[in-house]
Amino acid sequence: MYWTLDLATHLQDAPYPLTRDELIDYAIRSGAPLEVISNLQLMEDDGEELYNSIEDIWPDYPKKEDSHFEEDEY
Repeated sequence: MYWTLDLATHLQDAPYPLTRDELIDYAIRSGAPLEVISNLQLMEDDGEELYNSIEDIWPDYPKKEDSHFEEDEY
């Protein structure tokens, strides 16, 4: 299982909190690439764990404050 920023963005706007199965359903309905669905299927899950954000799925998901882009420079 691997995540990239491009793959993770397909789950960024999901209606959290969701279970793994609900995330898979959302990914399918929203037209996410097969890699996203495959990654979700490979996640360990007890069937009742709720994911509250993309950070719960991919802890290394870059946050806006991680960016080195300074908006006030432009």
